[in-house]
Amino acid sequence: MARWTPDARSRLAKAALALYIERGFEQTTVAEIAGRAGLTERTFFRHFADKREVLFGGSAVLEAGLVAAVAEVPDGSPLEMMVAALETAGSFFVDDRRAWAGQRQGVIEANTSLMERELIKLRALGGALTGALVRRGVPESAAALATQVGLVVFWQAFGRWCRADHPADWGVTVRQVHAEVRAVVGAAPD
Repeated sequence: MARWTPDARSRLAKAALALYIERGFEQTTVAEIAGRAGLTERTFFRHFADKREVLFGGSAVLEAGLVAAVAEVPDGSPLEMMVAALETAGSFFVDDRRAWAGQRQGVIEANTSLMERELIKLRALGGALTGALVRRGVPESAAALATQVGLVVFWQAFGRWCRADHPADWGVTVRQVHAEVRAVVGAAPD
């Protein structure tokens, strides 16, 4: 096996996802993932803390990007700032990642412990986004509420975006879901 390959992380992620789909998450071992990728277990652990992190490794990058976006969006209501920040995540949710994201979500939804992990990561994202709004001068209770509504928009938009048949890009999807949320709660559209 090669000592170093420039695309090891990507190869490991692709191998892991394929095995999770074929065999199930619980039945797949790190040794099998590394073997499928043509790499060693040691190489796997250089890139991922455990086999769950193959599915959640991008969450830190997404969180950092959204927190930075909250700091930079124009002033507005807390929810308007949150939705504007969510729209900027379009660079994270690009079409060439859509199929992988949909398959990833299928694996997560088929496993209770992975769903729990997903919710923990979502909760951590919420805390970080609330903190970002508070640093912008939004009172904590308003920041927490705007974040919770923003996470509903995010979760619904992500579910739609990862479907292969969904034609809209990320920003359009976020705006559509936000408009639907506003209609459900009786607010007039922007």
